Amino acid sequence: MYSGVKGLFNRSQKVKGTVVLMRKNVLDINSITSVRGLIGTGINIIGSTIDGLTSFLGRSVCLQLISATKADGNGNGVVGKKTYLEGIITSIPTLGAGQSAFTIHFEWDADMGIPGAFLIKNYMQVELFLVSLTLEDIPNQGSMHFVCNSWVYNSKVYEKDRIFFASETYVPSETPGPLVTYREAELQALRGNGTGKRKEWDRVYDYDVYNDLGNPDSGENFARPVLGGSLTHPYPRRGRTGRKPTKKDPNSEKPGEAYIPRDENFGHLKSSDFLTYGLKSLTRSFLPALKTVFDINFTPNEFDSFEEVRALCEGGIKLPTDILSKISPLPVLKEIFRTDGESVLKFSVPDLIKVSKSAWMTDEEFAREMIAGVNPCVIRRLQEFPPQSKLDPSVYGDQTSKMTIDHLEINLEGLTVDKAIKDQRLFILDHHDTFMPFLRRIDESKSSKAYATRTILFLKDDGTLKPLAIELSLPHPGQQQLGAYSKVILPANQGVESTIWLLAKAHVIVNDSCYHQLISHWLNTHAVIEPFVIATNRNLKKTFLGGKYAVEISSSGYKNWVFLDQALPADLIKRGMAIEDSSCPNGLRLVIEDYPYAVDGLEIWDAIKTWVQEYVSLYYATNDAIKKDHELQAWWKEVVEKGHGDLKDKPWWPKMQTLQELIQSCSTIIWIASALHAAVNFGQYPYGGFILNRPTLSRRWIPEEGTPEYDEMTKNPQKAYLRTITPKFQALVDLSVIEILSRHASDEVYLGQRDNPNWTSNPKAIEAFKKFGKKLAEIETKISERNHDPNLRNRTGPAQLPYTVLLPTSETGLTFRGIPNSISI
Repeated sequence: MYSGVKGLFNRSQKVKGTVVLMRKNVLDINSITSVRGLIGTGINIIGSTIDGLTSFLGRSVCLQLISATKADGNGNGVVGKKTYLEGIITSIPTLGAGQSAFTIHFEWDADMGIPGAFLIKNYMQVELFLVSLTLEDIPNQGSMHFVCNSWVYNSKVYEKDRIFFASETYVPSETPGPLVTYREAELQALRGNGTGKRKEWDRVYDYDVYNDLGNPDSGENFARPVLGGSLTHPYPRRGRTGRKPTKKDPNSEKPGEAYIPRDENFGHLKSSDFLTYGLKSLTRSFLPALKTVFDINFTPNEFDSFEEVRALCEGGIKLPTDILSKISPLPVLKEIFRTDGESVLKFSVPDLIKVSKSAWMTDEEFAREMIAGVNPCVIRRLQEFPPQSKLDPSVYGDQTSKMTIDHLEINLEGLTVDKAIKDQRLFILDHHDTFMPFLRRIDESKSSKAYATRTILFLKDDGTLKPLAIELSLPHPGQQQLGAYSKVILPANQGVESTIWLLAKAHVIVNDSCYHQLISHWLNTHAVIEPFVIATNRNLKKTFLGGKYAVEISSSGYKNWVFLDQALPADLIKRGMAIEDSSCPNGLRLVIEDYPYAVDGLEIWDAIKTWVQEYVSLYYATNDAIKKDHELQAWWKEVVEKGHGDLKDKPWWPKMQTLQELIQSCSTIIWIASALHAAVNFGQYPYGGFILNRPTLSRRWIPEEGTPEYDEMTKNPQKAYLRTITPKFQALVDLSVIEILSRHASDEVYLGQRDNPNWTSNPKAIEAFKKFGKKLAEIETKISERNHDPNLRNRTGPAQLPYTVLLPTSETGLTFRGIPNSISI
């Protein structure tokens, strides 16, 4: 980029630039229209439009260009004179919402070479969001772009001036010499020194264990184990906050606001602002107020019929006006808690019941959601019978399944179990080992009564699945070492047996809902990615089964986590859902041909991997180049040894010595943070918004014959079901939270898109990315076509709910589709 350029400037030439800033907060466009919307909320400025900022800025924000081709006596790039922002520009049509542009003119002598970075100082007391700097008419260079997207606070809070580099990507060995020291200093600032409490304006990415999940100072019941740093509770690392320890446990940190570097925290409608403020409004005002209503018995804490559950979205729940007044003014919350003149709390209609109100009860829909629902990445092919446990028999006794051949063959359409296994037609949803170690403690509480479940399913000739049997297991009533006490429930469609079967399915879904939140959603997409986020920049909930033990359940899942298995093809092969076959698309033959998550996901995976390969190959031509890149090697070393320190000695970690290892690792990271997260996140409300379909709690076991509960179940099956699953208040909490989490904001950037076209100056990289976006558009068309194919019964199922969650793009709101561009190269 910089070689061979001579005589670029005449002495004392002015270089014109355009600086783009963004308003600090545009969560509510209608209420934030003043100048302080741009520069903060801490200063009262007269005026209601952005134009008023021109005179205020004066000499409050200055920039200095740094040369990439001319060095000073110390070998560092020559620094130009301080230059200040000038008047606002109102005629740039490409600016995004809330953005404003300002002119700036730099003095740049001919002997200073080509700029490659700039320093910025903010002398105001409030922060500003710097979007970009564009330099114009640089001889033999044209325009030069600096894509910044960063908060800049008052210069006094920084030990070193803020620096931004041109939108040009270098491997360390090719970085222009005059910029090397600046680059190394910036990386050091991002790493920090591992001490002190993190402040709002900090830009430090550091590691810590999860030692802030409880609050022992509030009582023993609020204490939680430290996750990470031990064999008992291994866990990925989180971002370090540096808060003070609790009084009762010096190893635990006082709870408080989680530290997220401000640039990661930015999302003027989405991300942390959209979710954090929305969830805070729920937890701090509305939900406590709603709890008060339930405490004074304004409305019973139980649903009395299935119709009453449907009324949450069809008719709503009448509440006192003073409760509704506590709802946050955020537009998204006003939309969620729709009210009319009679003060009615009304939720969106979940997609699941838009066509059929009863399809959720069918066995076909129950099974279909295991491959096309909110948690489609757990089911696996059954390869041995009876199913075995991996729990330590010296601790838990014999945990082998008590299912027999007779239990299955009654519904196997004439096949034997051995033949069905050989023909790859038996599958299992196995949550037994995940929950069995915790059941004694969970079931000691008054609010939860849970089983560890196994569900075996059969692949029918029409390509759909049907459940054959459900095993519900409890710890032996005597000693834990005596093994499991189990009962096997078979399908039934009439009489009390049909109610028992429906309850058994509910217990399976409660297991699956908890597993989804703690492992599929949180651990496998959020927690395991956080170390990668930290390393890249350096070089739930009470309403779910598990309660206070939820974090331990999540930790137990991490013991079996393998990075390589997170790539979709590897995951499908490991679960027995696919077999390597070079004659098939993607090199895999799916055991269930109509497996919507896998079919759509493999196309997305291949597109991601192709893009990564094309991009990475622009900068690394050989394996030797990978080995010699010290920044890349330091990044990977941190990911393994610090971010995932409890698993750092596992032999399966890639060594990061080859181009293919880099491509596979980057593809896996992008897959986890984008498509996998979309698959397990944006279907939460469409499926789980109808609490009958995906209950999150089980409050009692299946009644035994001869008990009052059994008689109730016989006389009123709906009431028995409702008394078993999530009660009314907790259901409202669930719906309130997952409706927010399932939404897209208007500024969402989706996979294959960029929020700034000048993200790089490399034309080959831009062309490769355009190719990636075009491929995703083609995939979107193919997914839509598959959803209209009547032969693919798993695409829609009895509920007539098309599998759209992996469609790459989306509109704003609750759409049941869209893959946000969470992480990209």
